[in-house]
Amino acid sequence: MAHIINDDCISCGACAETCPVSAIAEGDGKYVIDADTCIDCGACEGACPMNAISAQ
Repeated sequence: MAHIINDDCISCGACAETCPVSAIAEGDGKYVIDADTCIDCGACEGACPMNAISAQ
C-alpha cells in the first residue's frame, strides 16, 4: 500500500530526494506519490519536516 501526502505539504522536495524509486513528483500545490511506483519503504515519511506523509 502506497504512502500519501496530505495538505500539510509545503513543497520543499525533501521527500522526493529520498525516494529510492523516484515515485514522488511535484504536483499542483503539493508533492504527490505515484501509488504504482511506490514500494512502501517509508523513507519519505521520515524525511518530511511537516509530517505530511503517512501510510494510506
